[in-house]
Amino acid sequence: MKQKDGFTGERSIILPQMAVEMERDDALTSSLYITDIGYYPKAINHFRERKIPINQYVLIFCISGAGWYSIDSKKFEVCENQYFILPANKPHAYASFDENPWTIYWVHFTGAHAAIYSEGAQCPQEVKPGLYSRINERNNIFEEIFNTLHEGYGRENLRYASSLLHHYLASMRYLQQYRKAGSTEKDTNIISASIHYMKENMEKHLSLKEISNYIGFSPTHFSVIFKQHTGHSPLSYLNLLRVQNACRMLETTEMKINQICHKVGINDCYYFSRMFSKIMGMSPKQYRETKNSEECLNSYTAPANVRHSHP
Repeated sequence: MKQKDGFTGERSIILPQMAVEMERDDALTSSLYITDIGYYPKAINHFRERKIPINQYVLIFCISGAGWYSIDSKKFEVCENQYFILPANKPHAYASFDENPWTIYWVHFTGAHAAIYSEGAQCPQEVKPGLYSRINERNNIFEEIFNTLHEGYGRENLRYASSLLHHYLASMRYLQQYRKAGSTEKDTNIISASIHYMKENMEKHLSLKEISNYIGFSPTHFSVIFKQHTGHSPLSYLNLLRVQNACRMLETTEMKINQICHKVGINDCYYFSRMFSKIMGMSPKQYRETKNSEECLNSYTAPANVRHSHP
């Protein structure tokens, strides 16, 4: 079981039995539907064992940290940029490592076509960042599912969430097709590649060394080139991307500020608020309070280089 007080920044939805029965009996959603969904950042002491099996498949996508799971008397370790799907109707257990707790997206799902998406995913599957990886887009699909269910369990909401779940699971099950479909007309120069890498790893604590290693340059050489093209150091630009992403979530979601900070790769909520205030000239709370004000929207102009690269 997870720790009594939960995890800082966690979010989860457990659909009521009435909604699950609606999904099961609906001609559209019965093919694939959600029963539970959530996001656990830095899930210290997270442990779950089900000796009595459940009739849902369990997807766990680890974006940082590490953990383990066991099924059919086999134990596997899972690390960042990996996912696995536990099959329905089999006992299992899983847990986060104490010394390096995982951050995970997770979904319980079932339906007539659920087994198709689970095929081959009992072992850890790689989803490594790369120029065409589209991890951030996949995470946005998850958020759209979560927000749709958060709004309520009407038939249209359930159908839309089911349709999105097909896309979300397909982006993993058919990984190469998903990447190729979004790869047209991408600039492959090192600046675009490095910015894409930042976006794909938005929820992680990236270092300059990690970014420059991905590009294949020394940190010093990469920093000089990056600043010449953007006017910002790589880590300063990353912070601009983090704040832009936070602004979008403040405007379009009801996530709490201590949840948003984890979504943009900052574990310290106070540090996040100070950084946000420095860049935006107001606190995250103040920004949210004025999000519907046309005057507020017009008063913010992102740095030219940030606008140019569409973070």
